[in-house]
Amino acid sequence: MNTLSYKTVSANKATVARKWILVDAKDQVLGRLSSRVAKILRGKHKPYFTPHVDCGDTVIVINADKVVLTGNKLADKKYIRHTGYPGGQRFTTAEQLLSKRPTAVVERSVKGMLPKNRLGRELFRNLHVYAGEAHPHEAQKPEKIEPDNIR
Repeated sequence: MNTLSYKTVSANKATVARKWILVDAKDQVLGRLSSRVAKILRGKHKPYFTPHVDCGDTVIVINADKVVLTGNKLADKKYIRHTGYPGGQRFTTAEQLLSKRPTAVVERSVKGMLPKNRLGRELFRNLHVYAGEAHPHEAQKPEKIEPDNIR
């Protein structure tokens, strides 16, 4: 009997290879874009994915102001925040938030798809969202990826 020894690879901070990835959000559906960005941030697209380690890449999202919401979500979708005072619940529609802070729509969507723990907060720091075409990360030489090609 041939006995091959296979070893399970467990990634750690020292062994993870990181890249910078640029994603253009122009004319992309918000939910589909966010789930694919969250997958890259988490590192699930890599063969050595380890659930308890930050093995994802850094993602730059440009043109966040040109993201698309399907159906009536632009008018009907509500974002809730609380001031911290009694009766301090405040509601904002997606349309208002897109006009006031377009980056917040993408950030909140991606953040909701990350783990709700220490690791999720660490992963969220690897997301950079910008409303227009310009971003200050040219020195990192980000690799441009079409969101449709992320599986």
